[in-house]
Amino acid sequence: MELREIMEQITAVPLGDGVQVTQLTHEEDGEPYQVWQIDNGDARYILKEAKEKEAEIYQSILADLPGDSVPRIYQTIGEENKVCLLMEYIQGEDLRSCNRRKLNLALNALIALQRKTWEDQTLADVGYTYERSCKNLENRARYLNDPLLEAVFQQFLQEYASVPRTLCHDDLLPFNVIASDNRAVLIDWECGGLLPYPASFARLIAHGEEKENAFFYMTREDKNFAVDYYYENLLKEKGITYAQWRENLAYFLFSEYCEWVFVGNKYGVTDGENFQKYLPLAKEQAGRIQRREFHINF
Repeated sequence: MELREIMEQITAVPLGDGVQVTQLTHEEDGEPYQVWQIDNGDARYILKEAKEKEAEIYQSILADLPGDSVPRIYQTIGEENKVCLLMEYIQGEDLRSCNRRKLNLALNALIALQRKTWEDQTLADVGYTYERSCKNLENRARYLNDPLLEAVFQQFLQEYASVPRTLCHDDLLPFNVIASDNRAVLIDWECGGLLPYPASFARLIAHGEEKENAFFYMTREDKNFAVDYYYENLLKEKGITYAQWRENLAYFLFSEYCEWVFVGNKYGVTDGENFQKYLPLAKEQAGRIQRREFHINF
């Protein structure tokens, strides 16, 4: 189905003759992707071709959750093999250049969603499932090519299986959060599902750097603030001790660092910048875990 045909099926909002459609581009490389901004006079919307089970996640999980932590969906258009979502446009900034205000709003959004879905097994088969995530992680383990990383990753898989599960956005990189003046919205939910609770949080903070011009900028102070804020406003009420939280987080950060080790080894790009950066980070984190040094400030 072509874009013109999709536009012709939009009935949830009025579109005038002067409507303008602009294709958006990826944050990483500037390449266009299947998301369009629709400008219709003073109104603005987002039209997105849903990836994999994204439409199911919105319809079966996110639409039933009160609050404003995700974009509103006005209409689902298309057939089984190609579904587009007409959704709310959020005016704001992502978290690639993080500050405390935006980070606080992002944490509030994540906490609100996870509090409502904590250990909700009715969601277990929706979207990006725990079983599928385990298969992907087991595949990651096969390409670490380092005895220390392999040993600690097996410990991580045991940790992954043992912690409580809740709604997670398993790709909550900072550009998947849009913060406005009074709310933050989590977007691009193709990797959403009932998963071990630290998954979203770890991905949000793991890749932030203090270097000037870093793609993801986040200070140590803000990372430490986030660790404590998330604990005080969600995990404490769930009966998780602070020591348990820091141990859980240590393993999930380790897994984040291992992702680029996996990519480098699997695709033969071990001379690439990301592999060269993340291999020592993964080894350092593995050493901390083996020494059981979990209460480390960033």
